[in-house]
Amino acid sequence: MDSHTLNLLEFDKVRNLLAEQASTSMGAELARQVQPSRDVTKIREQLALVSEMAEALLANQAPPFGGVHDIRMVVRRAAIGTMLTAEELLLVAETLIATGTFYRYRMRLDGKLTRLIEMLAPIEDLGPVGKTITGTIDGRGHVKDSASPELAEVRQKLAAIDERVQNVIKRLLRDPQLRAILRYGNATVNGDHYVLPVAANHRTKIPGVVHRTSSTGETVFIEPAAVASLSAERTVLKGEEDREVRRILRKLSAEIGRWSRHIEGAMNAIALTDLVNAKARFAREFNMYAPEVNTEGRLWLRSARHPLLEHLFRNDPPVRESKKTERRVEPIEIRLGVGFNMLVITGPNTGGKTVTLKTTGLLSVMAQSGMHIPAGEGSTVPVWSHVLADIGDEQSLEQSLSTFSSHISRIATIFATVDEHSLVLLDELGSGTDPTEGAALGRAILDQLDKVGCRAIVTTHLGDLKTYAFSNDRAENGAVEFDLETLRPTYRLHIGQFGMSNALRIARRLKLPKELLQRARKYLKRRQGKTGELSRLQQLREEAEKARTEALARQHEADRQREDYEQRLADLEKRQVENAKLNEWRSRLQVGDSAWSPKFGKQGKIARVNQAKGTLFLSIGIGQWEVFLNEVLPEEPKTT
Repeated sequence: MDSHTLNLLEFDKVRNLLAEQASTSMGAELARQVQPSRDVTKIREQLALVSEMAEALLANQAPPFGGVHDIRMVVRRAAIGTMLTAEELLLVAETLIATGTFYRYRMRLDGKLTRLIEMLAPIEDLGPVGKTITGTIDGRGHVKDSASPELAEVRQKLAAIDERVQNVIKRLLRDPQLRAILRYGNATVNGDHYVLPVAANHRTKIPGVVHRTSSTGETVFIEPAAVASLSAERTVLKGEEDREVRRILRKLSAEIGRWSRHIEGAMNAIALTDLVNAKARFAREFNMYAPEVNTEGRLWLRSARHPLLEHLFRNDPPVRESKKTERRVEPIEIRLGVGFNMLVITGPNTGGKTVTLKTTGLLSVMAQSGMHIPAGEGSTVPVWSHVLADIGDEQSLEQSLSTFSSHISRIATIFATVDEHSLVLLDELGSGTDPTEGAALGRAILDQLDKVGCRAIVTTHLGDLKTYAFSNDRAENGAVEFDLETLRPTYRLHIGQFGMSNALRIARRLKLPKELLQRARKYLKRRQGKTGELSRLQQLREEAEKARTEALARQHEADRQREDYEQRLADLEKRQVENAKLNEWRSRLQVGDSAWSPKFGKQGKIARVNQAKGTLFLSIGIGQWEVFLNEVLPEEPKTT
């Protein structure tokens, strides 16, 4: 997909909003990398997957992301023989235990969510591997004494040494002569050594090792000779402890390395699940629906809204406190490839024409990225080979290009890429130069787009381009509504109409002199020789467009009812097949077989069967109960 167009449509901002809905760093990373696809099968599969996740969320069955960390890099290090730290192993353990939660979540899902269940299939219950780690390392990251007999033994010896050192220190501190030469009456610890604070002028009175001197030089910290020998023994034991701890960490790391392929598969599946979950949450947050996808170039966006505008209006309060009215995005109806291939939208500046272009392009890109779109149910979007746009003022100071030159340069690039399966969005066609030449060039550009056979939406404020659709059956006019009372655009798009600038009516409301306005009307009448003819053509096209829209709506409703009927028929046939299998199973029941009784809510063993009466005796607990054959099932049904 054209990167320049994606930038113009601000698709990165949509991806960032999507990433905010993710529950893990892995899902957020995937959300920021989402790209539109041209594979219609893949797009439909992704949209259906998001729909299933939205259904699961509606049923309060959100995926359990608690305890999940991105441990993929840590696991890869373990796979090549690197020893992991205790802290890293604890992160791995917490994540592996979470895979068990995911595994059980998959088992609880409604059986009709087949795509969701299949996506979760690579997630094995790796909880036992994680519990091996938590059984060895405590929550503070310390290897437990119970991790190995050797570690328990060496720590017992260390504890005994520490107790002997404490006894020696206590005995020395009870000596009145020794206490007299101490700076204060307590021992301190320097590294792993117990030392006594001795006045510098008495340092020779205590045999031992000087470990440090105070900053003033008046106190020396001496480890008594009786303690020093024990410290040497303790150092040896500490080395043995460290070696045993490292051996245990290496063993656990090697175990993680052996499971690395399974862990990697589970983590990738969890990341993908988070992406789908983020898309579903994003869809619920902005009231989005899955569009129908086609390859015939048919675009119909019903009650479409621009998601970035909606996000902006939700999060930016009105500037003035007195204005309590809530800002909202006005939904628009956009159709293309159904009755016409090109839509020429005219009307005043700031009338919402650019919003229409950006909404169309952005929603198309979102749909091809496997995302639901902020448009009504029944919207349909084609799979475009390219979405190519020239939107906004792109004057380039670096390349010394004027606004007009920049537009023409971009349009030339578009014609080098466009094909019949492309969507082209051109803003303010013919602007930036003499209106007469601009209109002529605009008509030629429209002719070339028509020749290519692509779908195109073009905006312009040039009056001469309003009549283009009258001379081309594959083109249609569109107008963005303008409220003359408030002098503000309503952003509603009317297909089949051409927009009026309303310059004179606006000027009158803004109190321009009456004499000036009368002179302007005279000049206008001189240039409008065919006003009556255009008005009649306009009325005919509006009536034709209204009839076409009503026919499309009826066709869509008929298609929806047909799909609903086909789905009910398929469900009925499926139930008939299931009932036939169930009746066959019941006809073959024998003594000793197992069966589930919904009446008692328990599994039991069959004690007797009476096919003639259609009953059987089921042993449940210490009793036998007579139930009808048509009441028992092979196993407990899954709860939804």
